[in-house]
Amino acid sequence: MALGRKPIEIVNEGKHQLLGKAEHWKRIYLKEIAKVQNGFAFSSSYFVKAGGLPLIRIRDIDRASTVDRYSGEYSDNFIVRKGDILIGMDGDFKATIWKGENALLNQRVCRITPNSKDYDPKFLFLCLQPYLNAINAETSSVTVKHLSSKTIEEIPLPLPPLPEQQAIVSKIEELLSDLENGKQQLKTAQQQLKIYMQSLLKWAFEGKLTNKNVEDGELPKGWKWVRLGEVIENPKYGTSKKCDYGIIGIGVIRIPNIAAGVVDSTDLKFAIFDKNETETYNLKEGDIITIRSNGSIDLVGKCALINKKDETYLYAGYLIRLRPKQNAILPKYLLHVLSSVSLRIQIECKAKSTSGVNNINSEELKSLIIPMCSLSEQQLILDELESKLTVCDKIEETISHSLQQAETLRQSILKMAFEGKLVTIFENQNHMS
Repeated sequence: MALGRKPIEIVNEGKHQLLGKAEHWKRIYLKEIAKVQNGFAFSSSYFVKAGGLPLIRIRDIDRASTVDRYSGEYSDNFIVRKGDILIGMDGDFKATIWKGENALLNQRVCRITPNSKDYDPKFLFLCLQPYLNAINAETSSVTVKHLSSKTIEEIPLPLPPLPEQQAIVSKIEELLSDLENGKQQLKTAQQQLKIYMQSLLKWAFEGKLTNKNVEDGELPKGWKWVRLGEVIENPKYGTSKKCDYGIIGIGVIRIPNIAAGVVDSTDLKFAIFDKNETETYNLKEGDIITIRSNGSIDLVGKCALINKKDETYLYAGYLIRLRPKQNAILPKYLLHVLSSVSLRIQIECKAKSTSGVNNINSEELKSLIIPMCSLSEQQLILDELESKLTVCDKIEETISHSLQQAETLRQSILKMAFEGKLVTIFENQNHMS
């Protein structure tokens, strides 16, 4: 849906902190200092993967290349060049600067072309996103959010004197450059930590965490490869009954409730079940529920271990219950095995689909090949693995907290800038005059 009121009304409410301005600044509508150009509805019959010109659709605006290209006729008016300001007009309403080669402006993407000598293009770009975020937040989300070019034209931007705009841009670029460098270092460390954690899982299920002399490609003595179906009871699909909020019934675990190996019950929906249904879709401590169908291949096969507190819930149809056989495999061992690189490769090979929805069925799950050892060695592996993963989790928590702090600092820098407090020399000169 589209915004039901004018941007100036949102600004006047004072609810969004980055829409403020210094008292001595005026406001000016975007249409007074820039042209807003809507993209063209290029015919999909001319979409190609090679040849022609790149075609910028919403999914492409933050990249340097496009998924599709266009081989038909076009007007030069719709050619986008490196450095042009673009806005995606559906979904998140994101403003970006085009980084790629000359390309074509497709529908639902618009271009902002500054045309005033009194407004710095870099300052315009810095101002844009906070206003788009506020408009997005105030737009109904019953359906896909839509942004109109008229709404963009009516954005009431702050109007500092041009020298002050340029000084603000310079200071923001200086401060944010250092901040972004720090964030990149944190994200690099975060990625390296994920690689290390996957390596831990790989070593664990190659037997290298508990056996000193293991040849690459070979299992330790006493280990063997088995099919998952040999160590679990028959997999069971979840209920297809419609569930919702506010129903006095039984909580139903859905895909959003599958967190990092556990059930997140903060967003449960409910439904009413009879005794037979409750017995059919029951859960016991030690069960593992896994996602069997999703548009994202990364989510298919994602698992959660059922704890004692989860036994009161049932589970939905896009999930499958895996119940480990007693004295065959430890539930936590199986949980970690299913998260390992080798199992992810197997799962994704079986689940891949060309229809846009990825699925893995119960028979395919039962056919997965997993490494097996004695219950006592499974416990040794878990002890060793979880002690190391606990340290990794603490490091990950520290990195995430630092990234949140960096984002908070970024917001503070922008808030000060738009309130005229970042470059105080101009404010002092204004008071002296």
